[in-house]
Amino acid sequence: MQVTHGTVVPQGGLGRNAPGMGLTIGNFDGVHRGHRAMLQRLVEKSRELKLACSVLTFEPHPREYFAPASAPARLSRLREKLELIAEAGIQRTHVLRFGAQLAALAADRFVEEVLVRGLGVRWLLVGRDFRYGAKRAGDFAALQRAAAGGGFEVEAMGDVVDAGKRISSSGVRAALAAGDLAGAARLLGRDYSMSGRVAHGEKLGRTLGFPTANIVLRRRPPLAGIFAVAAELEETGVALRGVASVGRRPTVKENAPPLLEVHLFDWHGDLYGRHLKVKFLHRLRDEQKYDGLEALRSAIAQDVAQAKDYFRNHG
Repeated sequence: MQVTHGTVVPQGGLGRNAPGMGLTIGNFDGVHRGHRAMLQRLVEKSRELKLACSVLTFEPHPREYFAPASAPARLSRLREKLELIAEAGIQRTHVLRFGAQLAALAADRFVEEVLVRGLGVRWLLVGRDFRYGAKRAGDFAALQRAAAGGGFEVEAMGDVVDAGKRISSSGVRAALAAGDLAGAARLLGRDYSMSGRVAHGEKLGRTLGFPTANIVLRRRPPLAGIFAVAAELEETGVALRGVASVGRRPTVKENAPPLLEVHLFDWHGDLYGRHLKVKFLHRLRDEQKYDGLEALRSAIAQDVAQAKDYFRNHG
């Protein structure tokens, strides 16, 4: 998949005279089953119309730009999102930088400058609640009118539901926050995962007898606690079982930034700088503050035992 980045008008935009694109627009956080249904429809229609199959997404998320303190936790990093979009068969994704310039762009100018002149859209798929342009002034009806004058078709995607409720990123976040990994996996169509490069830490886990691979979480994670996990090294595809902590390590440091720490049962090599994908399979408990390192060591040993029991009972 080709990935491009830019501000308002994508660099090297296709323009009106290009073969054109089939396009969908959205944040696609988590790329859940509703997103995947939309991407499947896009792939099918683009193939039918012989158009390039493309996604337009945003970085940062608009809510992170407007209200960073109250923005929802991200389900996926940009890299993870792009990997999932590529797996759906998309040929090109443009990552549009969301800042003051884009936030102030009027709805009609968004259509003309970004969609028509920038991306050369010929067929567009959005949700019926899609809003665009400064102050979210543009809605689906306005987009239909703009399409008539802009030389492209527009289609609304119906909701994908689970147990009578619309599948959404907020629904996935709610399930993860409640510790309902099975519910989150049902909405996602896969086990929830986090990934990143292993960074050097304080080596406390090694001191306690449980060395960990540490992944710094630069944004608030959507879940917290202690989990049985399956991890995979990007370079090898080797699957590894372990126990992971997502949280702020209250026993070790007050007000520490969030961290993903993974103790792998059968790995003894150097992981620093390597990319690790961690799937969350079973929640063991909440993160707790202990009275000293010896109490913490005992709790970790119990976590390891419980995680190993989980894997013995679940193949």
